[in-house]
Amino acid sequence: MTRTNPLLLVAVAVVAGVAGFFVDQLLTGMGHPSFTPSPLLPILLVALGVAVVLAAIPVRRATVGTAAPVDPFRALRIAMMAKSSSIVGSLVAGFAGGLLVFVLTRPVSPSLGSTGAVVAALGGGLLLVAGALVAEHLCTIRKDDDDDQPGPDEPGYGLSHSD
Repeated sequence: MTRTNPLLLVAVAVVAGVAGFFVDQLLTGMGHPSFTPSPLLPILLVALGVAVVLAAIPVRRATVGTAAPVDPFRALRIAMMAKSSSIVGSLVAGFAGGLLVFVLTRPVSPSLGSTGAVVAALGGGLLLVAGALVAEHLCTIRKDDDDDQPGPDEPGYGLSHSD
């Protein structure tokens, strides 16, 4: 598994930002109120970011040898959860950024409640990205000394490096 590419996160945020801007444009063009995220969304995003980091800490402790070994499949699931959480956080932050750009570029001054909810969702998405990237870093293991040497195609067949 490779680390999360920052360009992927930026691309997701930009596409989601454009979508958020046009969703609000479409809603107000049809006479509906602009989209306002729930006030619980930032709380949920921050809680998810904290949960991902807390789940990755035992993996880090096991890789540095200060704790009992962790099931490799559990470690992989936590790493994948961290990677997907960074993408979801980027998506939410981008969408909220698009909503914020639309609200701030309107000729009518925005209400403080809707702008605050959008800014909070943007901050929650960014905190989720940060927490997920920290968790992904915690789940990486150091490279072994023999990782640069090619091994046999199938484990247990042929000669090993020690033969």
